[in-house]
Amino acid sequence: MDHATYDFIVAGAGSAGCVLAHRLSEGGRHSVLLLEAGPEDRSLWIHLPIGYAKTMFHPVYNWGFYTEPDPEMNGRKIYWPRGRGLGGSSSINGLIYIRGQREDYERWERLGNRGWGWKDVLPYFIRSEHNTRGANAWHGADGPLWCSDIGQRHELMDAIIGAANELGIPGNPDFNGPTQEGVGYYQLFTRHGWRSSAATAYLHPARKRANLRVETGAMVSRVLFEGQRATGVRYEQRGRTIEARAGREVIVAAGAIQSPQLLQLSGIGEPSLLSSLGIPVVSALPGVGANLSDHLQLRVLYKVAKPITTNDELRTPWGRARIGLQWLLSRRGPLARGINVGGMFARVLPESTTPDVQFHFATLSADLAGGKPHPWSGCTFSVCQLRPASRGSVAIRSRDARDPPAIRANYLTEEADRRCMVEALKLTRRLAAAPALSPYLAQEFRPGDGVRTDDELLAFAREFGATIFHPSGTCRMGSDSMSVVDERLRVRGMSALRVVDCSIMPELVSGNTNAPVVMIAEKASDMILQDAR
Repeated sequence: MDHATYDFIVAGAGSAGCVLAHRLSEGGRHSVLLLEAGPEDRSLWIHLPIGYAKTMFHPVYNWGFYTEPDPEMNGRKIYWPRGRGLGGSSSINGLIYIRGQREDYERWERLGNRGWGWKDVLPYFIRSEHNTRGANAWHGADGPLWCSDIGQRHELMDAIIGAANELGIPGNPDFNGPTQEGVGYYQLFTRHGWRSSAATAYLHPARKRANLRVETGAMVSRVLFEGQRATGVRYEQRGRTIEARAGREVIVAAGAIQSPQLLQLSGIGEPSLLSSLGIPVVSALPGVGANLSDHLQLRVLYKVAKPITTNDELRTPWGRARIGLQWLLSRRGPLARGINVGGMFARVLPESTTPDVQFHFATLSADLAGGKPHPWSGCTFSVCQLRPASRGSVAIRSRDARDPPAIRANYLTEEADRRCMVEALKLTRRLAAAPALSPYLAQEFRPGDGVRTDDELLAFAREFGATIFHPSGTCRMGSDSMSVVDERLRVRGMSALRVVDCSIMPELVSGNTNAPVVMIAEKASDMILQDAR
C-alpha cells in the first residue's frame, strides 16, 4: 500500500472514526488512513468501566476543554472533557447505552433530512449491536459493539424504582425498546466486565488488515483542496509536518468541538471569522461552529442512611480489596459497572408529549463528576434536560490547530430551558420523598434544605450546573443557509469531503450520544461506499 496516497482519509479516531475505519476497510477493496491526535488506548483505566473517574481529568487521554465564561451560569468557565486517543470519548465516557427517542429522528427527517427517520436509522442501531439479551425486533446480537446488563441489582436502585412507581412513573426494562419513558437499570457498553469502546469493538479487530493504516499522535492541521475538491490533509506528528493524499474522500470525524475547528482552519466557515485570522476562504459556510447544543446536568447529592453505597466500598482497604476480588472472580461489582447503575426518563413540562428529562442514578457521591468520593455514604441523582432550546457556538481563536477553540455553551439562555431545569429539581425532591425511598436518604447534601423557591432552584442551577458530555450540532445536517452538510453528510458546496460525527445532528437526541454517533457512522459508511462504486 502506498503510504502517501489512500482512497479514504479519516481525521479522528473517536466513536465515528473507529466505525468508519472498520467498515471502509472491510473486504480489502479500499485503502484507509485513520489519523488520531491522541495516543493508543493502552491504559488499564480506559478498559475498566470504573476508570471513568480516573480519565475524567487525565492530561493524556482527555482534551480537557473549558467553555468561555457563560453569562447565564454566573460567568463560570465550565469544564468539558472530551476523549483524546483511540476510541475518543467512547474510551472515557460513562458507558450508558441509550439511542434517543423515535421522535428525535422523525424530527430530523421533517427538517428536510431524507433517510434519517426512525425506520431508516433503526437497522443501523441493530447492525452495530451485540446485545447480551439476544436479537429481536429492537436489538441485534451479531454487531461489534457489546451492550450488557449490569448483572446485579442494587438495593438503593430498587428503592428508587419503587419510589418512581409511587409517583406514577412506570418501570422500564429496556430504554431502547418500544418506549423510552420510565425507570430502570441501564445497559452498558461492556463485554464480560470490560469497556466495549468503539476502539475495542471496531478498530482493534480491523488493524490486522493490510489496507488500513492507523497513525496516533497525528494532529490534523488542515484539509487540502484543489478548487472545491478535498484532496488530502496535512498533519503534525512527532515534530514532522506530513501531507497525505485522498483519492476518493476526506472524512472529518473529530467531534462537535474539533470538526468545526478543522473546517474553519481549512477555510470553510464564516468569512468574517476566517478573514480576521488571515485564513483564505475556500467556502463561505456561516453555519460551521454554530448550533452548538449540549445537555446541562444538575447533580443533587444525598447522604444515605445505610452503608450500601460505592462510597462505603471504596473507603477502606478491605472494601477496595473486596470489589477488586469481585471483579477478578466474576467480572461483577463496581469495577464492572462504572458509576451509574440506572436511570429514569420522565416529563416535567406540561407541553411535553415525550420525556423531557433524563436521570442518571449513581450509588456514589462526589463534589464533581469523576471527583473524589465523599467520606460518608452517598448517592447522586443527576438530571439533565433532553431537548434544550439554547444554542451556542465553536470558533477558532488562531490558525494553530493545537489552540483550543472558543466554546460558548450559552446554557439557560431560553426560558423553556430554565423552566425545565427548575421542574426537574422539583421532581428529584418528590422522588426522594416517596415512601419507598425516603428511609434510605438521611439528608439532601446539595442543594440542601435552604434552597426552596423557584428562584433559589434556578440560582443553584446557575452555580452548579455542568455538562453531561453531549455536545453536538456544530456542523448541522440540513438544506438551509446555516446547514453545513447535506443528508449524505457531504460538506455543502464541496466535493470529496464529509463530516461524520455528533456535529452533524440537526437537533440533539434525547439521551446519551455514543450509540447515535455509532449509528451515524454505520449509516455514513454505507453511503460512502455506495458513492465510491
